[in-house]
Amino acid sequence: MSSSETTAHTVAVFWQRYRAQLDREGVTGKPQEWLVRRAEQFIARGAGGRLRDRSAGDVEAYLIHALQRWELEDWQVAQMVDAIRVLYDVAGATAWSVDFPWAKWREPHLHFLHRFPRPDDRPDPARTHRPRERFKDTPNRLALQQAFPSLFDRLRIEIRSRHYSVRTEQTYEMWVERFLAFHGGQAAEALAGPEVKEYLDYLADVRRVSASTQNQALCAMVFLYEKVLAQPLGEFRDFSKAKRPQRLPVVLSRSEAERVLSRLDGSHALVGGLLYGAGLRLMEALRMRVKDLDFDHGQIVVRDGKGAKDRVTVLPERYRKALQEHLVHVRALFETDRKNGVPGVFIWPALSRKYPSAGTQWGWQWVFPSAKLSQDPRSEIVRRHHLHDSSVQKAVRGAAEQAGIAKPATPHTLRHSFATHLLESGSDIRTVQELLGHADVSTTMIYTHVLNRPGLAVRSPADFDPPDASREPFQTHP
Repeated sequence: MSSSETTAHTVAVFWQRYRAQLDREGVTGKPQEWLVRRAEQFIARGAGGRLRDRSAGDVEAYLIHALQRWELEDWQVAQMVDAIRVLYDVAGATAWSVDFPWAKWREPHLHFLHRFPRPDDRPDPARTHRPRERFKDTPNRLALQQAFPSLFDRLRIEIRSRHYSVRTEQTYEMWVERFLAFHGGQAAEALAGPEVKEYLDYLADVRRVSASTQNQALCAMVFLYEKVLAQPLGEFRDFSKAKRPQRLPVVLSRSEAERVLSRLDGSHALVGGLLYGAGLRLMEALRMRVKDLDFDHGQIVVRDGKGAKDRVTVLPERYRKALQEHLVHVRALFETDRKNGVPGVFIWPALSRKYPSAGTQWGWQWVFPSAKLSQDPRSEIVRRHHLHDSSVQKAVRGAAEQAGIAKPATPHTLRHSFATHLLESGSDIRTVQELLGHADVSTTMIYTHVLNRPGLAVRSPADFDPPDASREPFQTHP
């Protein structure tokens, strides 16, 4: 076989694998053909070189350039993002592609931050369902940061002084960017309550966001005006509120949970086991330190959980030996880092000032460390972080698919299953509340609605004995 034939065969095999991945994600037919076409366009028109040689900046530049085209609908932009994401899934994840905010780039609202149409390129308002023309002078995210450096610096300082998480900081920063972009890049000081109301109305009435998303935006706006600008918005109730749906949590049966857990391996198997066996939230499991595992008392101490609260939960006996063996490998990695002079793990600033060497002590190491070093987003120190949450999410979804489970199983589904199965087995709801770390028992009560027999044992009337025993049994076919 000649070199050209070998190359053609390699390319054909690659696209077969690409289509197979799309099949696994449920993309078939015409949508699959469009994703293949989008992927080919990225390969042909993106920055030159191999896929693995391209950077996150190359992908962002490609998407931003694509967003200049006003004729593209939001679903088409999302299609581009999905096509590129699957490319890197098939070609092999790179150091940046695992952490790249693919989901964020699929958000239609983000697209406004990157679109710069000329006045004559603006669409006819009568032919569109959204007021695109108002964004003609909207700067992109970098321009917003450069236009208001003091505002964003003060925002970060106020957030960090209150010890909010990195994710909260990133989220609030994102909402401030979107708010300023919505109002054409005006200074926040020139905007006030009416403009905030207009933006919240837009989110509810035009974007149709969920209630939690709108509430997140409201919290960011209140924080901006009260803590950063010292211009409180006052009473703020007269705006369109997104409807809050009443939904039940997705819960796996015991056999389904076992099938999912049996298909996880390595660190993911232990993380999944603790989500189901101890009722931990995903980030609580990933941020666990060695000192938080109490093998003698068979318990796990959850530090700085949701609401900055500590609690104690059960350490599953089933995973005791596996965790102890896992820590042997973690200890070896820890000692290697010490020999190589790698900075210690992240410690809260106030605590690191009091105990400067805590980050290099064994008890403070992550139970589930990442295999690679990464840069701290705040201090920019290159150190060893814990496993990324997206890797666990992907592993759990893949395990559920392999197990043939149709339910949309996620890591949090395992926590829901922990609570439900405890209540099914007769555990007191107050005990379950404490193990889950719920502030109010009403939050825990939702799990009583997904039990087989909530409240009193109730039989369906379809299962009652018929009054006439001679009646023909129900048949599905004549």
